[in-house]
Amino acid sequence: MKANVFDGWQDKPLNEVLFQCRGLLEDADFPTVKRWREAGGKVLGHFQVYFPEEIAHAGGLLPLKMRGAQIEARQAEARFGSYLCSIMKTSLELALSQRVTLDMFVSHPICDAARNLATVWGRNFTYPCQILYLPQNANSAHAVQYLYDEYGRLKRSIEAIAGRRITDDDLRASIAAFNENRRLLRRLYAIKRETPWLLAADEAYAAMAVGGMIPREEHNEMLKAIIPRIEARPAKPQDRIRVVFEGGFCEQPPLDLIRTIAQSTYVVDDDLLIGLRWILDDVPVDGDPLLGLATAYLEQSSYSPVQHDLRKPKEAMLLQRMRASGAGAAIITAAKMCEPGLEEQVAYTHTLDQEGIPYFVSEFEESMTSFDHVEIQLETFIENLLFD
Repeated sequence: MKANVFDGWQDKPLNEVLFQCRGLLEDADFPTVKRWREAGGKVLGHFQVYFPEEIAHAGGLLPLKMRGAQIEARQAEARFGSYLCSIMKTSLELALSQRVTLDMFVSHPICDAARNLATVWGRNFTYPCQILYLPQNANSAHAVQYLYDEYGRLKRSIEAIAGRRITDDDLRASIAAFNENRRLLRRLYAIKRETPWLLAADEAYAAMAVGGMIPREEHNEMLKAIIPRIEARPAKPQDRIRVVFEGGFCEQPPLDLIRTIAQSTYVVDDDLLIGLRWILDDVPVDGDPLLGLATAYLEQSSYSPVQHDLRKPKEAMLLQRMRASGAGAAIITAAKMCEPGLEEQVAYTHTLDQEGIPYFVSEFEESMTSFDHVEIQLETFIENLLFD
């Protein structure tokens, strides 16, 4: 049994644990991944937004969420055109600069750029680089069977890397671990919605996001330790506007930007790293586990600009998210050069205008280091709400 790759937080004060999460999240050398490899483990890197990490986990691999980093894409710039979002370049840069070493990489055709990412990646590395084709038509009667077959293909590829067969019992054990993780994350988000003064948005983000770079069992252990301590905080509510943050489904805003927003608002819900919370209920552990995962992706899932499901119109889902969290305003963001995000930004703001709901519009880039303009604009937006 491998030693923990994220250690040293046990028996520390809550604020120090959250500080360690933030430090790990901002460390572009990914020390937990290095420790995993030093112990003989293999790593599967997967691009945003959603990936069935249970399959990699069942094969004994560490599923690593490739979400870019605040680094200069010196080598990756030569592999891409100019007008692309930062996350594409910095994710590849992590591999080219050997900050992260993978045994397999998987991308998804969520946009034109991501559709070509696995090919570009594969030209630079000898390990398998694949595309996982999630259903383009989620409403088709054949979507579940199609995805089941695609997951089967992925499982066979992972077995070749793992050097062993992945059994149904392996998958059921992994599904159980990830079910527990999603339950804990739902509990974390319940604190944000119901008592947001106990947990700032940047703290919640750091506690959640480290799950994408450590084994889920370790993440579960940490969340089970800190959630009761968060709930027991003696903090009192302040007079702040409750907002929903929308636009963090793929490229992630800098943690300091989230912290800036949290200093003047209560972020009661968001779509940050939505792939970690994509499945909204437990995946069944009985029956065929791959079929359970495929069904859950389509039938027990959240929404995103990169999934087209007529049952989940994104504008209506945003309104539902706001009502369920008691939000009085929305922060509608998009990463620079993000075609899906910028398109939805127009649709979201149009719907919010129709509903008479106030909103703040902004763009971000993971390399941002100065947030003074956002802070000033947000303060003006809040003042206008308070004195309107």
